[in-house]
Amino acid sequence: MRVVIAEDNILLSSGLELLLNSQGFEVVMIAADAPGFLAAVETHRPDVTIVDVRLPPTFRDEGIRAAVQARRDHPGLPVLVLSQYVEQEYAGRLLADARGGIGYLLKDRVSRVAEFTDALRRVAGGGTAMDPEVIAQLIAHGDPVDALTVRERQVLSLMAEGHDNAAIAQRLVITDNAVHKHIGNVFLKLGLSAGDSGHRRVLAVLAYLRRHGGAPLDPASASLVRRGEPG
Repeated sequence: MRVVIAEDNILLSSGLELLLNSQGFEVVMIAADAPGFLAAVETHRPDVTIVDVRLPPTFRDEGIRAAVQARRDHPGLPVLVLSQYVEQEYAGRLLADARGGIGYLLKDRVSRVAEFTDALRRVAGGGTAMDPEVIAQLIAHGDPVDALTVRERQVLSLMAEGHDNAAIAQRLVITDNAVHKHIGNVFLKLGLSAGDSGHRRVLAVLAYLRRHGGAPLDPASASLVRRGEPG
């Protein structure tokens, strides 16, 4: 699996390269700034990208803006944002692209190699991998899914982190059937009909995350792959 990394910290980027190469990935390019990242994506057409939010020259939002641009230029390009910061405006734009293949992890909260590589593979496959702290910050200033119960929001939040039904049941200490029922209610309340059955799980996650940015959900335009067990 070929990876392009956008990270200006040489110690971190070199560490990521060594780690990923040892785990069966191939790091084909490391870019230290946004133009370099965009050029690397154009040249190498990677299977997945890892992007820091803040890159030179201003260290504000160059990285995540470049990720949005890369997804625009190469629809469906898998992007895993790996940063110390939650940049809300462009994170919302990134998540508003209803094609899946999106992740957002916080550097300080990545504690295990296996969890990180699993998240990267999930994003590369078209799924989602969201740190719960990122989710909390993205929805902190709004009421994203008014119709959902507290339990349904918990289930959907865990879906956004990339967990399947069995893992959700274990974390919430409920049965698989209960998870199945809650997910069915989420699909119903978000207007995801049975005709979307191949994509509804990722669509529901995107709907949940996109409410912060106010972008309308358009299932007909989505080109997603299904992740996890059926809801």
